[in-house]
Order: sequence, then C-alpha cells, then structure tokens
Amino acid sequence: MAADEKAKAKTEQTVGKAEEAAGRAVGNERLTAKGRADQTKGDARQAKEKIKDAGRH
Repeated sequence: MAADEKAKAKTEQTVGKAEEAAGRAVGNERLTAKGRADQTKGDARQAKEKIKDAGRH
C-alpha cells in the first residue's frame, strides 16, 4: 500500500508541474494555480509516507 501512495504522490507532483507550465505558457492563471496546488498535495502525501517509513525502521 505504501508503494501505491508514493506513486500517487509522484504522479500528483508531475501532473502539477505540467499543469503549472502549461498555465504559464498560455497565460492561464487558474491552471497555473491548480498545478501548484497539485504539487503541494503531492509533496504533503510524500512527506506523510516518509514519516510512516521512518516510524517503521
């Protein structure tokens, strides 16, 4: 399950970066903000998984 959550985190971060770049390229501030939000969610999910892994070792 942890690997699945880590993959979700990486996916959110990657999609967020792509959305942010696309938003900047076309001048769409809403898409840029959504991309940043997705990156933040991915970062938070990744941090949660790292904490869980640290607790196991």
